[in-house]
Amino acid sequence: MKPSARNDSHHLVILTGVSGSGKSTVLRAFEDMGFYCVDNLPVELMPIFAELHAAGEGDFARAALLVDAREGLQLEKLPPLLKHLRKDHPITLVFIDASDDALLRRFSETRRPHPLGKALSVRESLLHERTLMEPIRKLADVVIDSTQFNVHELRHFVTERFKNPDQRPMLVSVVSFGYKYGVPTDSDLVFDVRFLPNPHFVPALRRYTGKDPKVRRYIRSFPQTAEFLRRIEGLLTYLIPHYIREGKSYLTISFGCTGGKHRSVMLGEQVRNSLAKRGFSTKVTHRDIEK
Repeated sequence: MKPSARNDSHHLVILTGVSGSGKSTVLRAFEDMGFYCVDNLPVELMPIFAELHAAGEGDFARAALLVDAREGLQLEKLPPLLKHLRKDHPITLVFIDASDDALLRRFSETRRPHPLGKALSVRESLLHERTLMEPIRKLADVVIDSTQFNVHELRHFVTERFKNPDQRPMLVSVVSFGYKYGVPTDSDLVFDVRFLPNPHFVPALRRYTGKDPKVRRYIRSFPQTAEFLRRIEGLLTYLIPHYIREGKSYLTISFGCTGGKHRSVMLGEQVRNSLAKRGFSTKVTHRDIEK
């Protein structure tokens, strides 16, 4: 059985993952929690560091190492080395990942080259890196998919996850969208709210969004709205704790109407507020509200 993430006096964490997934952000989160952090430690030095850590006290007793693609082919030595070290040292291996689309977007936004070199395109480099990292990923105790997180959300998730080892926080992302622009591809649960009367056909409301009090009052004036919210909130209150117990890092709940401006926005705001009041970590995104 693999060792689990702990919060005891001696805790050695090895961080790794694919380029662009947020490894540096995660390392800084550990540093803020008081871990002694080392970035890009050569694989050959890990046994020495593990021995120093085992004998260490105070701040050095809790340490986090970041090892990634900058090691190149030396990474091939990590899986057998890790198996050997785990015989004598309680080590938690954390792998940070993200979808290819998210990684490509991040490289495009930052305009940074992939660490495996410039001879290949970013997409080809990512494919090569995933092949290199797959044996390591299989050994991970914790896999964090950062696709749905911004920098602040990722730091918060990591902090809560490792400050409270008995809890497994999950970010609930509520998304409103318009069916005319397509269903969000990362949706876990999708609810079609086009059965509700459409404010778009009320001239006095058309130019407003589902955030406006006038639009909210109009949508709430129909009994099916209250019934729908009651049933959806009950369903989600039942489902979310089960997702958390299964170790899911995030859950995306999407509400769709025709244009993504009125009904889905209002209901997304309402459901997000309801879940937040119940203590769940939530955020809301209105994908098509400006279209």
